Amino acid sequence: MRLEGIHHITAITGDARRNLDFYTRILGLRLVKKTANQDVPSIYHLFYGEERGEPGASLAFFEYPGIQVGRAGAGMIHRITWRIGSEQALGFWSQRLRDEGLELERAGMRLRFRDPEGLGLELAITEAVDEPLIASHPEIPADLALQGFDSVRAYARDPERSRPLLEGTLGFERRSDAVWEVRGEERGGVFVYDSAPVEYGIQGSGTVHHIAWASPTHELQNWQGALLTTGARPTPIIDRFWFRSIYFREPSGVLFQIATIDPGFAVDESLEHFGERLVLPPALEHLRGEVEPSLTPLPDPRASWSRR
Repeated sequence: MRLEGIHHITAITGDARRNLDFYTRILGLRLVKKTANQDVPSIYHLFYGEERGEPGASLAFFEYPGIQVGRAGAGMIHRITWRIGSEQALGFWSQRLRDEGLELERAGMRLRFRDPEGLGLELAITEAVDEPLIASHPEIPADLALQGFDSVRAYARDPERSRPLLEGTLGFERRSDAVWEVRGEERGGVFVYDSAPVEYGIQGSGTVHHIAWASPTHELQNWQGALLTTGARPTPIIDRFWFRSIYFREPSGVLFQIATIDPGFAVDESLEHFGERLVLPPALEHLRGEVEPSLTPLPDPRASWSRR
């Protein structure tokens, strides 16, 4: 068995309108799925990503309106890194983000900044040869666009506690101190630990809830069994309609999910209409009359494109 890199990452926002504007208008991602949290249907689960909604580029958010501002601490991811393709792209994004009033930090071939709620983000030129996962945007040339996830960085008190599970069970390979990579037949992803700050983390807006690793569908049950033998206590397999998954915490405290690549976001609507309306999985459709009025009204981010 081999995990195919990052499937998606889910974070928390307290303001879906501002969140939508930042990730679609400024970063150029596509709103792939506008749906409800299947465990708490009264809040959004928004998925942004590349044009087809493929695993490897999907950043999702739960909206808890007015939630406290969060703070990453031990056992939490504090930075998400996307790949870009060239120094020209790095220059393009430096100018674009600066024009939007963002504070930037340049570190070699990496550009660091934060979203409006403080979530740590980074764009990096890397040596990865994965197929670029790009979204269409009228202001962002395709060769300069974000190309999918490269890595995440998490805080940990003692990364060595996680080594047996990462290497022995999940198939990650150690690249250097506190840096691991998992790579399947088509894609890979990097997981990095940094020393945790003294302050405890606070789950809130601008923090990551969990990271999902991609698995071929037929291997999910085997992953669950392998984790059970280690005492990792994975959940039963949960059907999320667009994918099936299990959840568990790795020894340093980060919430992991293993999610299937199939059937994908195109199973219930055409690519042309991604993000235009609220889409509910069949198990929640009977609640539409209650769910839809409780959610923040959001525009179709692409509705105005024809007028540009």
